Amino acid sequence: QVQLEESGGGLVQAGGSLRLSCAASGSIISSDTMTWHRQAPGKQRELVASITGAGTTNYGDSVKGRFTISRDNAKNTVYLQMNSLKPEDTARYFCNAQIWRAFMRRDYWGQGTQVTVSS
Repeated sequence: QVQLEESGGGLVQAGGSLRLSCAASGSIISSDTMTWHRQAPGKQRELVASITGAGTTNYGDSVKGRFTISRDNAKNTVYLQMNSLKPEDTARYFCNAQIWRAFMRRDYWGQGTQVTVSS
């Protein structure tokens, strides 16, 4: 089992910054891929960013150049630095762990943290 707890969300003005954290516990190892997704009211959940165990990152088109994902394996924590925030970034942000064991993948999700960007 893996537990994920997000923190760092809040209300910020457009142009501002926030840093989200995702603390992982349980059967997670440094080679597992971690992602951030977000979901706005009435919209589908979308990928924001991902980072592999080797540190390879990938970003959704709408956040490229503004958001940065990173991880601290010693702390089992993944971060999402969000700069130049826009009102359209308003959403609930979810941490996700993609766990491969014995050639099978299982996804774990946190409860999410709300980010609201005012114009």
